[in-house]
Amino acid sequence: MPHWKRNQRWICVSGTEGHATPKSLRPLGHELIIHKTFFSAFSTGELEDALKSLGTETILLAGVHLHGCIRATALDAYQRGLQVLIAEDAVASDDPLHAAITQRYLEKRTAQFVTVESFFSSGRRSVSAVNKVAEATASARRAWPRWSRSAIRTRVHLLERLATLLERKSSALAKQISIEIGKPITQAKGEVKRAAALIRVVTRNSTNPLERSAGKCCKARYRPLGVIAVITPWNNPVAIPIGKIAPSLFYGNTSVWKPSPLAESLAVEIMKLLKAAGFPEGVVELLKGDRLTAMELMNDPQVDAVTITGSTAAGYAAQDVCARRCIPIQAELGGNNAAIVWSDCDLKEASARIAEGAFGFAGQRCTANRRVIVDANCYDEFLKNIQSAAAALVWGDPVNPKTEMGPLISPGASKRVAELVNRARATARVITMHRRAESQRMDGAYFPPTIVCCDDPTHEIVQEETFGPVLVVQRAEDWPHAIRLCNGVRQGLVSALFSRSKQKQAEFLEQAQAGILKINSATADANAEAPFGGWKSSGIGPPEHGLSDREFYSRTQAVYA
Repeated sequence: MPHWKRNQRWICVSGTEGHATPKSLRPLGHELIIHKTFFSAFSTGELEDALKSLGTETILLAGVHLHGCIRATALDAYQRGLQVLIAEDAVASDDPLHAAITQRYLEKRTAQFVTVESFFSSGRRSVSAVNKVAEATASARRAWPRWSRSAIRTRVHLLERLATLLERKSSALAKQISIEIGKPITQAKGEVKRAAALIRVVTRNSTNPLERSAGKCCKARYRPLGVIAVITPWNNPVAIPIGKIAPSLFYGNTSVWKPSPLAESLAVEIMKLLKAAGFPEGVVELLKGDRLTAMELMNDPQVDAVTITGSTAAGYAAQDVCARRCIPIQAELGGNNAAIVWSDCDLKEASARIAEGAFGFAGQRCTANRRVIVDANCYDEFLKNIQSAAAALVWGDPVNPKTEMGPLISPGASKRVAELVNRARATARVITMHRRAESQRMDGAYFPPTIVCCDDPTHEIVQEETFGPVLVVQRAEDWPHAIRLCNGVRQGLVSALFSRSKQKQAEFLEQAQAGILKINSATADANAEAPFGGWKSSGIGPPEHGLSDREFYSRTQAVYA
């Protein structure tokens, strides 16, 4: 194409790697192959003739780029009267915001997005599913005026009761978390404890006035937003939603909560606790559903703001909706977190902390230690230590209190991580610490703690967040090189440094590009009182928690009188 020629991009020219079919998708002998030109698969007329001869009524599209070739093909197929399905988990883009806009555009007009797994049983969204969103937001809207006028002491009292109930139910909730999502029970108990701590941090803010003087004739006050859409993932099914719902309620908002389908039963338990604590009907509405339900919720005119924790793609889709509607958004979108290990630190201690941070809960937390950048002067020694630390982790049944690393959320997630690691084997050294799971109960979802030695900063295994038990180790020739590697990914949630040098620590705090910085500690975990938010593509809008809550869950109003 002319614009590619101008930019010297030859990625789809016959004979190049960009033109070649991926190994897993190599065509079978009986399959028809049609070469297109420019964007649309209908560009030569050959595809249209083939579809007519087959009597085709429905097509499924997959591939790259969603905002270019997929979009053009979908529009041309729609024009020809075909039903268009797009495999939402088998399309990609190098311009994610453009892709999110494209998905919204096509979904409203031409195409239905489905998962590959659900393709053969997929059906269009029912009216009842759409109505559930409207019913939930209408209920939250009805409850809002009275709740927003309630006394702060009333809100604090109910939130404190909720924190107490969480603490009392911690053992039962932790066991349910372990059984349903595979989080080791000790870590699950820690999550429930953190949820209660997040509530108590919110209630301590009651000492901060919601009105203050801003001069002789003016005061500033903080007013609730209204109805907030709360969209949460499966990996922290108690702490993340509580960390959003508690400040929403404290600042006088009501919420419609759409949890991950993988954590809906836990959401039901939390709703029971909200009711037992005495919260009025409608101040928190539970909305079950999938990605399309979340999109409908964010688009609902009754929603005044969106807080979401999820993937980068989910964040871009939410950003598109909120920008169009001119409503606030708060998004935490994960991290490809790095720890720098310098030769003057305690290498054994650093290795133990990083191993737990990388492989605990099978790497399924946004703060997990995904990368470690090691001073060349201690690289070999650190590599031995990290292997020993990883091998010492107890791997097995998540309900066993001794377990530190359990299964991934599903066999599909394990397969995805395995494919990523296998692609890295061609150019990187892969070290696997275990051969098989101690427990056979969820064996298909287990993946061994894996170390990948890869010095190429552009490699997929370096640049992509695996969200699995994989730690990438990179060699740094000097300090500036270490900082470049640390900052050299598009995300910026957490960065860490292991060093005794005060000078190195000061330079790290000045140069690292992340929303959370740690000294002599792995990237995993965070304090309940501290702001929690990422830089670059790891976050949109104000951080979560602590003093940052007021920035998102209320809006400032100046009053002259």
